[in-house]
Amino acid sequence: MAMMMEGKRGQDWINLVLAICLFISPWIIGFAAETMPAWNAWIVGVALGALALATLSVFAEWEEWVNLVLGLWLIVSPWLLGFMANANAMATHVILGILVVAASAWAVWDVHHPHAHA
Repeated sequence: MAMMMEGKRGQDWINLVLAICLFISPWIIGFAAETMPAWNAWIVGVALGALALATLSVFAEWEEWVNLVLGLWLIVSPWLLGFMANANAMATHVILGILVVAASAWAVWDVHHPHAHA
């Protein structure tokens, strides 16, 4: 059980770091002046960060599923919100979305396969 919780903590720390990266990306990558991708990054970054902090204090599987959905949203949002022409914003959202989906899917997989690390 301790090993299972350590794995989750690692995945949640990964999601927290990704949330911070997403939140600061409009300034670092240079798309803060563009309303749609910047606000999307800030809102989703705050949501991911809040969920990661909540999961670090008390694990709940539903939080990982919400993170997974937010990661999928990041992947498709450039097309749905119409900022796919901004290559920097699109790449940032897609790459961070893939990483969030991977970390969240890994956490959900660990819940259902606790002995896979033994």
